[in-house]
Amino acid sequence: MSSTPPRSWTDDDVQTATRKKPVPEGLWLQCPGCSAILFKRTLENSLSVCPECRHHYRISADDRIEQLCDPGTFVEFDSDVVGGDPLHFEDVKKYPDRLQAARKKTGTNEAVKTGTGFVKGRKVIFAVMDFRFLGGSMGSAVGEKIARATEAAAAEDLPLIVVSSSGGARMMESGLSLMQMAKTSAALARLDDVGGLFISVLTDPTTGGVTASFAMLGDFILAEPQALIGFAGPRVIKQTIRQDLPEGFQRSEFLQTRGFVDRVVDRKDLRSEISSIIDYAGK
Repeated sequence: MSSTPPRSWTDDDVQTATRKKPVPEGLWLQCPGCSAILFKRTLENSLSVCPECRHHYRISADDRIEQLCDPGTFVEFDSDVVGGDPLHFEDVKKYPDRLQAARKKTGTNEAVKTGTGFVKGRKVIFAVMDFRFLGGSMGSAVGEKIARATEAAAAEDLPLIVVSSSGGARMMESGLSLMQMAKTSAALARLDDVGGLFISVLTDPTTGGVTASFAMLGDFILAEPQALIGFAGPRVIKQTIRQDLPEGFQRSEFLQTRGFVDRVVDRKDLRSEISSIIDYAGK
């Protein structure tokens, strides 16, 4: 009986056996809150909230709607209301080119989506801002869509839910953008006159002209944990008033202690909180 001696391993054999398959990009994320390494699917299953430190990631308008609405109940309206270029604005890029790039990047036409939906069986009017679209900035189209959503809530006697995520007014539209602050505030005043219910949800970040108008006019103002909320940045405020500012003075928890925010609510509890408020208000 013959036997074949074992073959000696070559360097190529060793390299083949020990070679590791490359890890696909985008599967892992590092939490900016606690530096934990998170599997992307795990993060998605936890509503884009870090399971270690509860850091709330920014999410798209579509994800927000999916999280808040009963499945399959959201019906968008005014999707054809989009921004133009009234001032023919151009810096390093033309404004229409910026709009086109934002639409391609986000798959949505503007920085806010509006429509009807149900929250635990309760019909509401939604306006959900998307920070990915030019920083969620409020131009003429955004102000118009929020005003129309407010008017629909008044006409149909439905609760209005606005989820804010914005850097403020859209500089490419200058004064026309600032006019949206008055337009949205006036629409909300009319909603209040007919006894409507407005629940404002503040997420990270809610700043500038959005904070200075509709975002802080809610009958109930909810905020996600550690959301940045304010008008101007801390450096500008410090230079203006020439005083040192408290640590975290523009975060939702601090604002709750000062009465600017009614409740700080974890993302997983937002649906239940909104439905409870609707019931409490008799809507």
